[in-house]
Amino acid sequence: MSFNPDEVQTVLRKAWSLATASLWTADNPAAGQCNVTALLIHEFFGGDLLKTPLPAGDHFYNRIEGRRYDFTASQFDQPIAYMDLPTDRADAEQGATSDQLAELRAAFQENRTKSG
Repeated sequence: MSFNPDEVQTVLRKAWSLATASLWTADNPAAGQCNVTALLIHEFFGGDLLKTPLPAGDHFYNRIEGRRYDFTASQFDQPIAYMDLPTDRADAEQGATSDQLAELRAAFQENRTKSG
């Protein structure tokens, strides 16, 4: 899969579940998915891992080819005042288990295959 942000977003929405983040709900599927999603996107498409501190904790997302991509922004009611602080996998992994990442990786690959 080449990096097509619209396609990635569609596949992620199908891949997220309670197994990929404990805050997941059908009404807010992106809830709690930022760490595991940022790690997965970094793994598949490279780029940079970024974070912005929020009252509930750090929010993780990606920069690919100089552009910010926050595939989990829909979990929030208010727009984020992004700080784009560079971070690394070890930092993002503090909010996602290896099991959650493995679940998201498998579901992403399965849904990616189905979509095209």
